[in-house]
Amino acid sequence: MADLEVRREGGALWLTLNRPEVGNALTPDQRDSLIALLEEASGDADVRVVVLAAEGKHLCTGADLSASSGRSDDGAAAPIGPGGVARMLRTGSQRLVAAVLDCEKPVVVELHGAAAGIGAHLVLAADFVVAAEGSRLIEVFARRGLVPDGGGAYLLPRAVGVTVAKRLLMLAEDLSADDALALGLLHEVVPAADLRKTTEALAGRLAAAPTRALALTKWLVNRSLDSTREQAFADEAMAQDQNMATADAQEGLAAFGSRRDPEFTGR
Repeated sequence: MADLEVRREGGALWLTLNRPEVGNALTPDQRDSLIALLEEASGDADVRVVVLAAEGKHLCTGADLSASSGRSDDGAAAPIGPGGVARMLRTGSQRLVAAVLDCEKPVVVELHGAAAGIGAHLVLAADFVVAAEGSRLIEVFARRGLVPDGGGAYLLPRAVGVTVAKRLLMLAEDLSADDALALGLLHEVVPAADLRKTTEALAGRLAAAPTRALALTKWLVNRSLDSTREQAFADEAMAQDQNMATADAQEGLAAFGSRRDPEFTGR
């Protein structure tokens, strides 16, 4: 689809939002395509890292409300039956964020300009975020009289703590890239001119890594936030058992014994 560019390069799957004229506000069709591509990437042995990027001035300024607002002729919100809003969230923004969290490949976000609303939550759900100087995150919901969706109230407290999460969500202030880096929300902040080459370098590094080991590590870390110690230890044992059957684990051990650099194939 023209408003979502898809390309493969050196083990990296690049998914680029391409609606710069509206700040890459995310349409339902784009959202559903992203979900499908992220799910497919998990089972594609040739994909070893996923990169989310965007054309134009901004990464993503939120959901495109004009594409799914369901408004009447006078501009008022059309009535939605009982359970309708919850259903839209489950199949929409929540499913997209879950697709990022559950993707079995590392997900990198290349951030420039603004990431607001669901755009901000894509950033929070990603495994790595490379940001251009001057970019910003905005939990915009309170400005519009809305409650955060897309898992924002789940993701933020786990990343920055309850107090800071309340400030960001309830005051809806812009969060600069430098401040987001200080809070641990970003991997790196670089000059805008260096954004693409820095993102490509990180993607290349992840694509050369032991892909299944990274997938299991991501799974363990994400589950640990909601697990008891007993469950976390059981998960760890299972992940270790699965990983030791991979070619990359055997290659890593052989390379260590031979005092050489390993050559991982993602299998």
